[in-house]
Amino acid sequence: MGTNAIVEILNKALGTWSHYLALIWDLLTTSPAEFKDGAIWNIMVNIHSGIKGIAYGLLVLFFVVGVMKTTTNFSELKRPEQALKLFLRFAIAKGAVTYSMDLMQAIFRIIQGIMHQIYASSGTVFDGNLELPNALRDKISSVGFFDSIPLWLVSLIGALLVAVLSCVILLTVYSRFFKLYMYTAIAPVPMASLAGEGTTNIGKQFIKGYAGVCLQGAIIILACIIYSVFATSMPTVDASASATSAVWSYLLELIVNLLVLVGAIRMSDRIIHEMIGM
Repeated sequence: MGTNAIVEILNKALGTWSHYLALIWDLLTTSPAEFKDGAIWNIMVNIHSGIKGIAYGLLVLFFVVGVMKTTTNFSELKRPEQALKLFLRFAIAKGAVTYSMDLMQAIFRIIQGIMHQIYASSGTVFDGNLELPNALRDKISSVGFFDSIPLWLVSLIGALLVAVLSCVILLTVYSRFFKLYMYTAIAPVPMASLAGEGTTNIGKQFIKGYAGVCLQGAIIILACIIYSVFATSMPTVDASASATSAVWSYLLELIVNLLVLVGAIRMSDRIIHEMIGM
């Protein structure tokens, strides 16, 4: 009865991780508009629409400040090329504010297409594919009462670590959704900065930052693909080792692989920053 409970604990830990890995893929392929039946998205859209009026006011302000910085006197504004340049800058900024939602959704769809192509090309399955080996199961079942005490300790510690690491990865993926919502809600304000010569970088950095958050999903998928390859080559059970040693060796390599995956996913934003020069 006791050893069967140990097997059940380990299987539940592996099953939890397999479930979380599949959930990560579902989250990464879900658009913000579909997440939680769109309840959060609708609020963000309302906020986005509400601050457009403020963004239009800032648009004019940034434009006037930009004109004052780039022209030394009003006679320069009479030059056709200078007037055309200022007009085009204002028109582009006005369009960016007006269609900021459409622009961000277009960026998101492009990067989602990249993510789907990465997944389709890899041929891997995001279910973790982790099962307790039969040889290890047999070793656990053959353990006596006193020998099962250290086995209980090792199994509980290993199962706890697997659960914690699974939660850390899931929280990282959830935090990406929060960033997407925040970028969407506030988008019109930084877009208005494109109207000014000296403030253009604010809008450019905002667009790069949003693209970076979207691309973070691609890096997470790549990390999971690499992990999936590692997971298919889990260690074989040493027939001469004790049950406790065999379980510990198995869990240790599993946890090391999970730590590598956690580290790669946690650093995904840093990798993106280095890639796009933010």
